[in-house]
Amino acid sequence: MRVLVVNAGSSSLKLRLLGPGDEVEQAADVPPVAAGVADVLRDWPVPDAVGHRVVHGGTRFTAPVVVDPEVRRELEDLTALAPLHQPKSLAGLAAVGELYPDVPAVACFDTAFHTTIPAAASTYAVPREWRERYAIRRYGFHGLSHAYSARRAAEWLRPGLRLVTCHLGAGASLAAVADGRCVDTTMGFTPLEGLVMATRSGTVDPGLVLWLEEHEKLSPHEVATALEERSGLTALAGTGDLREIDAAASAGDPDAVLALDVYVHRLVAGVAAMTASLGGLDALVFTGGVGEGSATVRRMAASRLAFLGVAIDEERNASVDGDAELTAASAFTQTLVIGAREDVEIARGVRSALRS
Repeated sequence: MRVLVVNAGSSSLKLRLLGPGDEVEQAADVPPVAAGVADVLRDWPVPDAVGHRVVHGGTRFTAPVVVDPEVRRELEDLTALAPLHQPKSLAGLAAVGELYPDVPAVACFDTAFHTTIPAAASTYAVPREWRERYAIRRYGFHGLSHAYSARRAAEWLRPGLRLVTCHLGAGASLAAVADGRCVDTTMGFTPLEGLVMATRSGTVDPGLVLWLEEHEKLSPHEVATALEERSGLTALAGTGDLREIDAAASAGDPDAVLALDVYVHRLVAGVAAMTASLGGLDALVFTGGVGEGSATVRRMAASRLAFLGVAIDEERNASVDGDAELTAASAFTQTLVIGAREDVEIARGVRSALRS
């Protein structure tokens, strides 16, 4: 089956045409508004099916699903839970559906991988009526990336492992994975919770938000915009690009040094928390643009996780190109770098949904 994967992100719409063996036959990135989709796809072979990355599936969608009018309406109803991401997924769905009206479309969800998290990890200690009326719980995100890297790690090493998968990119999150099932994650009700990210703050004291609104008279919109778009690494170092921050830190820039330290501090604390949820750690997996591209972040994190048996080979860490194992001879916890392939995970979900 030839599958067209439509991955709607914050800055682009990634189009990948995968062959039966998941080989990439065509690839293109277009603006997230999906205006250029038709122009690109007209020159491509017609796919047998289309897989769409959809950020939020709520409590209703826990596995890939064939999109019909009812499913589309339910996805639109979930927009309030992911207002920055869901509209882009829906725009991609509409644009490609107009071009291929007779080709089945399957929605694959970033939240689905995390639906196996136990209640102890997914439940917020807030009033029952909030939890029941507003479906407030820890949803988790980046599930397609976490699922792929966990599966790839098990194929590489062995099944039954306790893994912490680190999806580190412009957005960042961790997942605790036991024998292929997610048991904990750092993102929560929204993609704002957890690690420090390029422009997102990660976890902050909710009292801070209340204080800013009550005492400084900032509107909810002003606070939300600041935490989503003007925080994280950008707030600390003036840029969300870790390559620039790494270079500036090496040159002694104090803001860049602080930004790296804060980033790694939150990362290491998160890995330790995920390890506690697993009851131990067999392998640490880095993926995403930063996870794959930053030898500095991997080195700093590994150094501070030595108490968990993590140690990496410095020479291999400095020369990563594609999937790689970095485990040092002295380590009893393995460390991998795995290239992010959400497209492969989406194609897998499409084939599964159409077979069922």
